[in-house]
Amino acid sequence: MGSSLKKTCEKKLRGVNLGGWLVLEKWMTPSLFQGLQALDETSYCVELGQQAQQSLKAHWNTFITADDFAWLASMGINAVRIPLGHWIFGAGYPYHPAYGESLSPYVEGGIEILDQAFDWAEQYHLQVVLDLHAAPGCQNGFDNGGIQNVCDWPKKDSYINYSLEVLERLAERYHYRSVLHAIEVLNEPRWDIDTSVLKSYTTDAYHRIRRYCKADQVAIVFHDGFRSFHEYDGFLQEPEYSHVLFDIHRYQCFELNDQDADIYTHIAHSVIEWKQEADDFIENLGHSTYVGEWSLGLDLKMETHWLQGSFDYSLQTIDQFQRDLFYKGYAAAQLLTFEKYLGWFFWSYKTETMPQWSFRDCVEKGWLPDRF
Repeated sequence: MGSSLKKTCEKKLRGVNLGGWLVLEKWMTPSLFQGLQALDETSYCVELGQQAQQSLKAHWNTFITADDFAWLASMGINAVRIPLGHWIFGAGYPYHPAYGESLSPYVEGGIEILDQAFDWAEQYHLQVVLDLHAAPGCQNGFDNGGIQNVCDWPKKDSYINYSLEVLERLAERYHYRSVLHAIEVLNEPRWDIDTSVLKSYTTDAYHRIRRYCKADQVAIVFHDGFRSFHEYDGFLQEPEYSHVLFDIHRYQCFELNDQDADIYTHIAHSVIEWKQEADDFIENLGHSTYVGEWSLGLDLKMETHWLQGSFDYSLQTIDQFQRDLFYKGYAAAQLLTFEKYLGWFFWSYKTETMPQWSFRDCVEKGWLPDRF
C-alpha cells in the first residue's frame, strides 16, 4: 500500500463514464430501439441485420464527439471510463446462440471510434480507463453485458479465453498512448459466479496486459463482482503484482430498501454507511479503489415519501426548488464520501431521457458543481 511505485503511479481521478456509446443500453438511448423488439446490442444487431450498420455508425459519430471531450475538460473532469464490447475488434469472437443464424452479428468499426477517442483525450488531457463492459456470452445477464437475461460467460473456456485475448489486444494497441491510465478486466461479473473463477481470470488478465503495459504506467482494475472485498483478501498484492486497483459501483435505487427510503435516508446512507465502508476499504483492502459508477438516480417514490412528512403548510406536490435541493444534497453527500477514494466516475455522460443519470444534465441543472 505504501510502496514508492504505487505512490508515483496513482493519480486522483474525477471522471465520467461514456456509457451507451460503444455498448448500447436501451434505457439510455431509447430512440435507437424505437419500433424494435431488441433489448440490448446483440438483439439490436441480430434484428436489424445489415441495416444496423448505418444507424449504429451514425450513433457512434454523433452521440459523443470532440466537443464533449472539450466540455468535460472545461469542467475540470480529468478522466473518462470507456465501456467496450468484446466485439470491438470485429469478427472472430466465439458464437453464442443469441446470434441466431449469424456468426458475426455485431457492427464493425468501433475500434476506429476508440482510436479517435484517444486522440481527443490526448488533445484535452483526459486520462482513459478502458473497461471490458460486455464479455462473450454475457457475464451478468444485464443489457450492459451485451445479452440481457443470459449469463453464459463462465460456462465456456472459449468465452473466457476470448475476453483475455481482447484485453491483450487492447494493451498492445494502446500501451504507447500517454493518456491510457488503466484497463478494467471485466465490468460487473454476476454475484453468483464463483470467486475462484474471477480470481483465475483476473490473474490471467494481469499477465496478458502486463506483456505490453508497464506497472508504472498503466493500472489494472478489477470489479468486486457484487461481493465482499474480504473474498479478495491477499489477492494480487505487491510485490509480485503492482498497480492493481479495485472497482466498486454504488447506487441507491435498485434494492427494495433504497426504493422505500426518503431523501434524508439516502443522504445519511451516503455520508455514514458509505463513509464507514470507504474507511474499511482504505485501511484493510490492500488496493486503492475507484467508484467506477455512481449517479443521482433515485426511485421516484422518494418524492412521495417526502410529501408524507409533516409540514407547516399545505403541500400537495414538490416544487422545482425542492427537487433541486434533493439532488444537490444527494450529489454533495456522495461526493464527500467518494473523494476519499483514489477516483470516481459518474454514470454516465449523457442519456436521452433520464437527467439524474446524465452528468451534463446534472451540471447544467445545478445539481452537480460546474467546476471539478
